[in-house]
Amino acid sequence: MQDLRHFFTEQHFIETVPDGSYEPMQWGANIRYAIGDDFDWEEADIVIVGCGGYDSDASNAGPDAIRAELYKMYGWHSNIKIADAGNILKGARTRDTLAALRTVLAELRQAGKTVLVLGGPHDLTMQQYEAFKKSEQLTHATVTDMLIDMDDTEEVTARSFLMDMLTGQPNFIRHYNHIGFQSYYVHPKILETLDKLRFDFFRLGVVREHIEDMEPVLRASHMYSFDMNAIRHSDAPANINGSPNGFTGDEACQLMRYAGMAPDMSSVGIYGYNPADDVHNMTARQIAQMIWYFIDGCYIRKNEAVLTDQEEYFTFNVRFTEIETVFLKSKRTNRWWMQLPDHSFIPCSYKDYQMASTGDIPERWLRAQERLV
Repeated sequence: MQDLRHFFTEQHFIETVPDGSYEPMQWGANIRYAIGDDFDWEEADIVIVGCGGYDSDASNAGPDAIRAELYKMYGWHSNIKIADAGNILKGARTRDTLAALRTVLAELRQAGKTVLVLGGPHDLTMQQYEAFKKSEQLTHATVTDMLIDMDDTEEVTARSFLMDMLTGQPNFIRHYNHIGFQSYYVHPKILETLDKLRFDFFRLGVVREHIEDMEPVLRASHMYSFDMNAIRHSDAPANINGSPNGFTGDEACQLMRYAGMAPDMSSVGIYGYNPADDVHNMTARQIAQMIWYFIDGCYIRKNEAVLTDQEEYFTFNVRFTEIETVFLKSKRTNRWWMQLPDHSFIPCSYKDYQMASTGDIPERWLRAQERLV
């Protein structure tokens, strides 16, 4: 892997913190920092990358405000190695900054690292996708956002980037999921478009009622983007353009934990945070807690057995309508998988198994089968 340090600002946030500020078990004393000549990327499981934005007014105050809260937290999983690479150096032009972020994400993905992006505007999600596109790898992408950012504009913006990501050519989106949209802010024709593309979308109320159903959705994903406007304003006061309704803070943490548990999750981005609007740093604290749960999920991921290890799974042969299939249940984590007609396995839930056991076709199986045709 090439030396990436020249893509980052010279001063790291940790260099502004007085020595001895953190106790031995706090993350501030245990995260490795990309400072000095002896930094080794190879030891890290998760790499934190900050990118406050790319326009002339953008700063890295947001990522650093999150770090200030994150470093105070206690790490419970010493076998998860975390490195903080710092903040992307803003280029002379917008495209220079985006190219730097894109290069960093692509290099770290190729090196097998899971990247956590502390972002500015939501359209930085495109750089997550471009890291897959660069290597021509088909990807499953998931976004949590109260909006569906598919405005028809000439330029890629925070309100239109999904149009380019989902329909641009050549395209490497194998599947797309949208979690937590609020119906009153989404044009019905956008949902029609997503449905025609056989993508899946989940309304806020449906997700909140059965949030555990999102675990298989995120388990199948390679990249995840979380817009902070998906959290209701009272739980994230910096969301001045958000909504009085949305996910609670703990529900956001649960979704991030599911993302951490995903075996092929390559990059996760948290976007839309502006420290200038944050009351008592409460939203930065919320994001730091989301990251804590993401790392907790990574610990579970690391301890899951591979599907080919038959001794680590219970096997259930099920017949519904005229179809015979197999369900697997992990002995370590109690998570479920179901087999498709092409003999591949996809993540599912216990509810899917129950439905199949009564002779009904699980909707998750049906939707996945439609995409195979």
